[in-house]
Amino acid sequence: IDEKRFDNKVTIIGEVFRPGDFSLDSNPTLLKLIERSGGVRENAFLDRIVIQRINADLSLSNLSVNYKDIVSGKSPDVKLAREDQVNVFSILDLRDYKYPTLDLLENHGSEKIVQDVNELQNNKNQIIGTLKNYDIDIQKISATVGPTVTLYEIIPSPGVRISRIKNLEDDIALSLAALGIRIIAPIPGKRTIGIEVPNAKKTVVSMKTLLASEKFQQNNFSLPIAIGKKIDNENFIVDLASMPHLLMAGATGQGKSVGLNAILVSLLYKKHPSQLKFVLVDPKKVELSIYKTIENHFLAKLPGEEDAIITDTKKVVHTLNALCIEMDNRYDLLKEAGVRNIKEYNEKFVARKLNPEKGHQFLPFIVLVVDEFADLIMTAG
Repeated sequence: IDEKRFDNKVTIIGEVFRPGDFSLDSNPTLLKLIERSGGVRENAFLDRIVIQRINADLSLSNLSVNYKDIVSGKSPDVKLAREDQVNVFSILDLRDYKYPTLDLLENHGSEKIVQDVNELQNNKNQIIGTLKNYDIDIQKISATVGPTVTLYEIIPSPGVRISRIKNLEDDIALSLAALGIRIIAPIPGKRTIGIEVPNAKKTVVSMKTLLASEKFQQNNFSLPIAIGKKIDNENFIVDLASMPHLLMAGATGQGKSVGLNAILVSLLYKKHPSQLKFVLVDPKKVELSIYKTIENHFLAKLPGEEDAIITDTKKVVHTLNALCIEMDNRYDLLKEAGVRNIKEYNEKFVARKLNPEKGHQFLPFIVLVVDEFADLIMTAG
């Protein structure tokens, strides 16, 4: 028995030893755990050990070892304070698992945004000139430069209707010779109107920088994902658990696959295999195939299936039905535990407030990733 730090909590890593090895005299760490929970006296044996073994598949199995027959011959003056049950949270199969290091990611030059003063000034003049052509005066214009887009904030003169500026979106794009612009009228929380214009020279947003940032490393999110940087150059880190249904849409070449890989890599860098399982659906067979190497650790599949990554759309329906059944079972467990989500449930389970003999177990998050969702709907129905 040894004690390790895992996910900011003290976790007891346990294995099945011979009965005599559970003597509390020879296991000070286990003794410390039991004393903390008001358990048995120092010179007693454990009457019952419940060890949870976390498998690589969707299911979890509990291994219950009963030592009543073995300890029945102990000295009559040695009694258990209670019929003791100790839940030992165990990751036997992955006790030596090491999180991926940031050295695996490439550096992409400087993270400093290069500001082209001439480009900024020319765009400001073009915007002011275009609005003047339509008799729209503005009091002030300022620019916030982002990695790929610059936000120009304008304060219109009193009496100018916002709708007039918004209707000039195409005219402003024409005057700037831009691929396309977006007008935010007004910017939420401000007394300004925003005009987003793509930069002529774009800055690469490095995944390595996002994952190394304090905002990603130090957060309480259940499933933190690094999306990129906002227009004010602030790292955009969000919790996938707060948006359980996420649809990524866009034209060809707009970066859907890059975004998808960013989500998967973020989760791999932050979560242990016991906390997270992926169900991957890849009809094109090439988009998610690189994740086949983590099959034994993170990928979940139905019993009897050869490939962990589903490429046959006919098999997707069976997998989705199985996930619905798993979801219903989990809702029943949450109901019995009196909690609202998996995070609260697992905290309660690790704190040994739920009895494994009543079906309670540690629940990993299951993230379903479907590539080419539209094609799946058309073919699978």
